Amino acid sequence: MPVHLLKIPDDQSETPVPRHLQKEDLKHLQEGHDHTNKYIQGIVILSYPLTKLGDGTDFFKIVLQDLDDVCSRISSINVLIHGKMAQDCAKVIRHGDTFVVAGFKVLKSPTAREDGRHGCHLEVSEEAGSTIYYVRGYPTFFSPKILLALCFSIAPKYVYTPLNRLKDGTIVNLYGIVKFFKPPYVSKGTDYCSVVTLVDPSNVKLTCTLFSGNQDSLPRIYKIGDIVRFHRIKIREYNGQMQGITSGGFASLTFDGTVGAPVVPRTSSRVYTFTDEEHKTIEELRVWAASNVSISGPAAKLSSVQPMLFFDLTCQLVGKAKVDGSSFLLKVWDGTKCPYPSWRVPVEAKDLEGEKVVLHQLRNLTVDILVYDNHVQLAKSLKIGSFLRIYSIHAKQASADTEDVSHIEFHLHGGTCYGRGIGVLPENNPDVKELKAFLESVDLADSQNMESMFLVEFNGTFSDFTDLESHLQRCQQLPVTVLTDHQDLSNTELKTIINSTAPQQYRVRAKLRTYKPQKLHQSVKLHCSKCNSLQEVPDGDDFDLILQGSAVTAPNPELHSTSWYDSVMWTTQDQKQRKIAIHFVKHDEMLQQPEDTLLMIEGGTLKEVWKLTKRFKCVIPVKSTEDDLELLDLSAPFLLQGNVKYYGCKQCSAPKPVKNLSSIAAEQQPSWEPTVIAQVLGIELLQYVFIMKFTLVDGTGALNAYLFDYEKFFQIPASEILTNNFLQEKMQMTMNTLCPPGRKLGDLPWLECFIKSYNVRDAMKHQVCYQIFDTTVAEDVV
Repeated sequence: MPVHLLKIPDDQSETPVPRHLQKEDLKHLQEGHDHTNKYIQGIVILSYPLTKLGDGTDFFKIVLQDLDDVCSRISSINVLIHGKMAQDCAKVIRHGDTFVVAGFKVLKSPTAREDGRHGCHLEVSEEAGSTIYYVRGYPTFFSPKILLALCFSIAPKYVYTPLNRLKDGTIVNLYGIVKFFKPPYVSKGTDYCSVVTLVDPSNVKLTCTLFSGNQDSLPRIYKIGDIVRFHRIKIREYNGQMQGITSGGFASLTFDGTVGAPVVPRTSSRVYTFTDEEHKTIEELRVWAASNVSISGPAAKLSSVQPMLFFDLTCQLVGKAKVDGSSFLLKVWDGTKCPYPSWRVPVEAKDLEGEKVVLHQLRNLTVDILVYDNHVQLAKSLKIGSFLRIYSIHAKQASADTEDVSHIEFHLHGGTCYGRGIGVLPENNPDVKELKAFLESVDLADSQNMESMFLVEFNGTFSDFTDLESHLQRCQQLPVTVLTDHQDLSNTELKTIINSTAPQQYRVRAKLRTYKPQKLHQSVKLHCSKCNSLQEVPDGDDFDLILQGSAVTAPNPELHSTSWYDSVMWTTQDQKQRKIAIHFVKHDEMLQQPEDTLLMIEGGTLKEVWKLTKRFKCVIPVKSTEDDLELLDLSAPFLLQGNVKYYGCKQCSAPKPVKNLSSIAAEQQPSWEPTVIAQVLGIELLQYVFIMKFTLVDGTGALNAYLFDYEKFFQIPASEILTNNFLQEKMQMTMNTLCPPGRKLGDLPWLECFIKSYNVRDAMKHQVCYQIFDTTVAEDVV
């Protein structure tokens, strides 16, 4: 087999290849020269889908980056692999693999001017006597250049064509806003098909018909208003209109078209390029689309469904069954309950696929969706437990034959009109992550209680509306908070508390009349436990300005590659030609896996810093002095981990030299935790907290109680709320439950909580304040 997997021994850093082969530098490659017994080695930074040439030959293309000159664009080269070797490579070669090829042909590259890579490319095939060696994934030996290549792959420069400049017979790259789409469906052949209509600021419309044998390789479009980037789409003219169709090497990225949303591409490709300039393009298209494209709203929840509605639903599949030759049953749930009795499709128990225990547990939260005709084949292939986006479901109102009670039926009619269809969402999709987190928070016992209430109502046990209203009021009086301590305390009226001296602790039963701030993200502050100070969470723009200011001073080369970290420095290719240095902290004189690596960066922009946090465990922004690296101004975060920025108290911190981090790196199992890093760097860590004011009433009086909470009350980490849309929605739902908007005071739910009084004195006045403590929102209120 001409494709070989190699393993690098722990005591060896070089790739073991046959001794008769000699390494050739990319800069020495020339067409027509003899390269017998030579090999080219690099890291795979790009790969394209396996495709077929016009004569039916399999074709696979990758891009290799020379690790000896990682920051030079000319040091990357296209490798074109043909025949069976293309099939073999497409199955095993991955982004980040070390790739070695011998027995290659060197030909002039026709795309060098467009992609900015080497002037030649390599032709590789079994017929030509080629041999390929590769090292799987991340090798045990890391160099900073490998890590840097993985994170900052040199991106080709693509040219994008506006929709009003398309020409028949050309293959182009383009951007467009989705005006209409049909999710992937099985075509008359064996391929999947998706139809997308695009517009752009040139006010021209383009309809694209996309085919692929792999459904995942088609654009992952969720709603009208999404923005797509198509590479290598073929344009043809039909009836005077330009149309787009898939061609060899077609690839796509999809972005949320909402202004202000994170610019995160959706794609099944293992590797893609996306530049700062393209980031700006997305933002500009979003602004244009907001005023020129009718963008659909968010998908509905089952709890908001109304009769005769057509809606999109994001849900999880828990059961499925064949009904007849033209229809198929899907049992789904989204964690909320339909407000109307829903139709149950009659099927034999033996025909229903799904875990019986789960189906029983969720029987009060699932709905039956009957799908028809062309959707049946896809529905049959769906895996139980998968997450779906079902488009244009019809909530049809119907009446029972024997009872004067209306119920709702859910249908996905045949055809693809109005975008009808079923999309399967991957596990790593942000919408799926949010839905999974919400489903895990659902109290199934509570749904059983709701079933009892609905059955009683349905069977007519309530003699009149007054009885039903009374029952609902009693349900509202169920506790929405949980007391975690001090169970010996009995309830005290607010009037008594107001007239008592401080400090004391109380248990109260009251209603939440109002709360501040109404914009819940404003409740998150930074708290210093040492000096007890509070401050606002700095704006991201402030951090960006600090980074820009620190980039004025170039990194000091004398501080690079010490005994405890390895360094890489390069110059950006923009007009500013910034100097950027990244220092990778070592353990036992070796670099760790990226997910375990702490690194320090000098001269990077905010975007570059965030890019590093997605791949590496910890990132510390630093700057050079004459003698050592040091932290930036404490107005900036001293550490970034995931999506969280960690800050230090300016008043209480006494920053120590960055070299103190070497003590952690020398430990048997380095702990790159924020508290440990802060301690060795002399930083007094600021903690994210919720600060809110609750106005409580109980009929005897009213008082303002402050909530000072890290994560216990809402069961949500305050450090994550600013960067997690799902947690923000969950917090808003919690507050809507504690203090439902638009309700009269008498209709508000009762809260049980502990409050403590304390004295606040200064030279001018004395005041008694109150704080909520040892109280948690019940898990089943949202």
